[in-house]
Amino acid sequence: MTLRNAKRITQKRETNNATQMNNKRKSDINIMQFSPHLFWDVEREKIDFNRNKKWLVHRVLEYGLLKDWVLVSKYYGIEEIAQITIQFKELDKKSISFISVLSKIPKEKFLCYNTTQLNPGHWY
Repeated sequence: MTLRNAKRITQKRETNNATQMNNKRKSDINIMQFSPHLFWDVEREKIDFNRNKKWLVHRVLEYGLLKDWVLVSKYYGIEEIAQITIQFKELDKKSISFISVLSKIPKEKFLCYNTTQLNPGHWY
């Protein structure tokens, strides 16, 4: 066996182990662990983590508690949450800053940041 083949095998094993750990971590999280106030308008038993991920991330960022953030970040990961959040047209300034710092993506890259700049508030 060559050194190159040994490296490939090791990398493949590490990738498989990481995938298995990620799947186990995801299976440990269920929707009932989230705060009930996030789901005032829907039946939370019907929420699918894959189909409703944009909605769920937005709800947690806007209205969630710290424990909700921990759950959603464990499930999706910071990188995926940042990629989802970049596409939001509306999000409060604190959430934009929070995700920007964690993901190391400048605020200017977020659509909601640029949209907010185009629509200034009232000047009273």
